Amino acid sequence: MAAAPAGPVFRAGADRTDVTPELGVVIVGNFVTPASTHVHDPLYARTLVLDDGTTRVAFVLVDNVGLPRFVCDAAKQLIREKTGLGPAQVLIASTHTHSAGSARDRVGGGTDEIRDGFEGGAPVLGPYQQFLATRIADSVRNAIQRLEPAKIGWGAGSEPTQVFNRRWHVKSEELRRNPFGGTDAVRMNPPTANKDELVKPAGPTDPEIVFLSVQALNGRPLAVLANYSLHYVGGTMAGAISADYFGVFAERLRELLGGDAAAAPFVGIMSNGTSGDVNNIDFRGRGTPAAPYEKMRRVGNAVAAEVYRAYQGVVHVPWVKLEARLEEVRLATRRPSAEQIAYAEARLAPTAGKAWHPNEKLYSRHVLRAAAGPAEVNVPVQAIRVGEVGVAALPIETFAEIGLELKAKAPLKKAFTISIANGAYGYMPTPAQHQLGGYESWLGTNRVEPEASVKLTARLLAMWEEMK
Repeated sequence: MAAAPAGPVFRAGADRTDVTPELGVVIVGNFVTPASTHVHDPLYARTLVLDDGTTRVAFVLVDNVGLPRFVCDAAKQLIREKTGLGPAQVLIASTHTHSAGSARDRVGGGTDEIRDGFEGGAPVLGPYQQFLATRIADSVRNAIQRLEPAKIGWGAGSEPTQVFNRRWHVKSEELRRNPFGGTDAVRMNPPTANKDELVKPAGPTDPEIVFLSVQALNGRPLAVLANYSLHYVGGTMAGAISADYFGVFAERLRELLGGDAAAAPFVGIMSNGTSGDVNNIDFRGRGTPAAPYEKMRRVGNAVAAEVYRAYQGVVHVPWVKLEARLEEVRLATRRPSAEQIAYAEARLAPTAGKAWHPNEKLYSRHVLRAAAGPAEVNVPVQAIRVGEVGVAALPIETFAEIGLELKAKAPLKKAFTISIANGAYGYMPTPAQHQLGGYESWLGTNRVEPEASVKLTARLLAMWEEMK
């Protein structure tokens, strides 16, 4: 009797490729952008490629505050040319470390960074942007080269002690001033010295850590792709390049799982979930000063320990179905009112008086850019199915409650969202959070319509439903 035909073989491969810029590149993520003076720890593009015998998908997480869409698109074009993988099969996301080199500089100089939602066309790639696109493609090629028969599983844990909503209702009107001459209902990152000012957080957190795990057929760990809704940690020295807690997590998980095989070294990957309104500051707690890098080590180690605990119960299976889709959703951009334009012009005039808000000149420039920018933009929305797990990818800093809604309504057994993926269109509050105001809702920080979260959530859920 002839042997039964063999079924499809599931394969996986992983890689990390150095994307550290040369010193002198500016570090972005705060209102002040210093030049980098030293490297504390390298920056990487970390990649996991999965192949079910019919469909192949690649997940790439890059240590950067936010890769603009044109950089992601350039990388995807190189990946298509070198590997045949189309844009829907490749997810490229930024970790959102605030201590990496800028990928938003404009060729030819100028003070205005490249921001998705403000741009009318594809800018020209600068040297570091071209380097990033090339190295991202290299990382995918390396991971494909390392594909081997594998088993895959998923797990979930929880680490609630490291996440806090950063938007607060506060008593003082002065603390709630905005850069447009008015006041908001909430304040991002209120000063912690006077606890009596704090009323309540404006939203929830999501403490869940969801992860995909792949092993060689003999059980050797190959990679873990995790997802946690924490903005970043910070606490670096001035001028330092660092991958933040995302890098600490990757190294600590490698130590815990013993993934040090020379032939296929273990790759730990942490992706940024829906953390647009979440950080690591306990505003009501009694914080103690931390030495540089101490806090990010504490957070990275704690999250890695929880993943390691949950990992012990993961059931790895020899095959799952893969599916990937990428769509463009047309959104209106934020448009300033006539009053906002007049206020911005007045604040930028040489005769402007005392500032109402310390960042009003910056946001006045944002207002004028928005007025001159496109009225609509196409926003890439990606949905991937990995067996029983749904992965959403949004090119935006997404609020925690949006991620919680996607998890609750997903038609698959488990789901998570990777933010700042395939672009960086600013922040995305819910319509209700828009009404409260605050930094994340300001025009310039937020660049798409207030109903964006409703539209993108509905589209993602429909895409997952079509894959079910």
